[in-house]
Amino acid sequence: MVNVRSLLETKKGASKLTIATTDTVLDALKVMADAKIGAVLVTENEKIVGIFTERDYLKKGELAGKTAKTTPVKDLMTKDMYTVKMNTSVEQCMALMDEHHFRHLPVVEGDQMFGILSIRDVLTAVLKNKVSEMMGLENYFTATGFAG
Repeated sequence: MVNVRSLLETKKGASKLTIATTDTVLDALKVMADAKIGAVLVTENEKIVGIFTERDYLKKGELAGKTAKTTPVKDLMTKDMYTVKMNTSVEQCMALMDEHHFRHLPVVEGDQMFGILSIRDVLTAVLKNKVSEMMGLENYFTATGFAG
């Protein structure tokens, strides 16, 4: 079973980007656009206090009358976020994301941040795992003479 640790090993450093609560929403959007990512973790005194996502900006930003240039990211971030640990399975990640309708999942243990998984990361890993399982079953049955 694939877990978060093995999945993060294949990701690049962009999954560890953070922004301070006092930075503006525009600063966060620039970081996200430059790194081609949809979320960044928000820190205060080097502690993770929330996550800022594309959806946060969409729902709580300009449409709500707040300008990206002057609004601190702490005003739009999601404070109550779900996190997973390094030994969490990708299937558990997918279930959490599906149940709570979010697309980014921080990987945190204690006060240490290891990265952010996107729904794309998780779905890709789950699909690869399922393909591998199917090939294993196919090899098992064909090697034993199963005629189906």
